[in-house]
Amino acid sequence: MRNPPPDSDLHALMTQFPRAGRVDWIGLRAARDMPIRAVERAVAVAGVGLEGDRYAGGSGKRGVTLIQAEHLPAIAALSGHAEVTPVTLRRNLVVSGIALIALKGRRFRIGEVVLEGAAPCDPCSKMEAALGPGGYNAMRGMGGLCARVIAGGALKIGDAVEWVDA
Repeated sequence: MRNPPPDSDLHALMTQFPRAGRVDWIGLRAARDMPIRAVERAVAVAGVGLEGDRYAGGSGKRGVTLIQAEHLPAIAALSGHAEVTPVTLRRNLVVSGIALIALKGRRFRIGEVVLEGAAPCDPCSKMEAALGPGGYNAMRGMGGLCARVIAGGALKIGDAVEWVDA
């Protein structure tokens, strides 16, 4: 979707966030098929991704992957689990309090880092194995957001997630 003109009512609605979000969890995975390691802080490198993560330097749009904390209980319910942990879903950041899809195509700040929402982070076929039969479909529409690192720096658990007016 293209952004509406800056003087439109829709643009005004799309740029209002009732509050900042918050980073609840951070995970890094050094290589494909390796387990994710939960960390308290991470360093993002502009145009690259998170230091120590397998996607650093790989796909430009997938420098950092984010998922909403509010979606974890829904994914668990739809996949028949009492709960689903961030490690299972293999995203870098779990954030709460802000609608990630609203950040697609927009810049936002976490700690010292400026990210740009690049694309939805659709589930992969590994979710079927991780969550059981139907796990892939349980995550559809709730897989989160892929983001590019625009300005690098440090980020940590508890940092605010805030839209940046470009």
